[in-house]
Amino acid sequence: MRELIETIVKPLVDHPEAVSVERSENDRVITYRLFVHKDDMGKVIGKQGRVAKAIRTVTYAGAGVQQQKRTVIEIVDQ
Repeated sequence: MRELIETIVKPLVDHPEAVSVERSENDRVITYRLFVHKDDMGKVIGKQGRVAKAIRTVTYAGAGVQQQKRTVIEIVDQ
């Protein structure tokens, strides 16, 4: 899933080298922390959060259903 998130985000940003994803997991939740350059935050979030919502939708469809866990994506600037 980490590679999928990076594949979606890197073409959208001006600083693709700054994109990284960390994964953490407990019994009920899988959390992906998406790190992007501070200048790219707006591009990753999109107008009214549409891009971020689309990324979350794709991630939920892939990861959450397979493992019966809730999936969370946090977008963080570096």
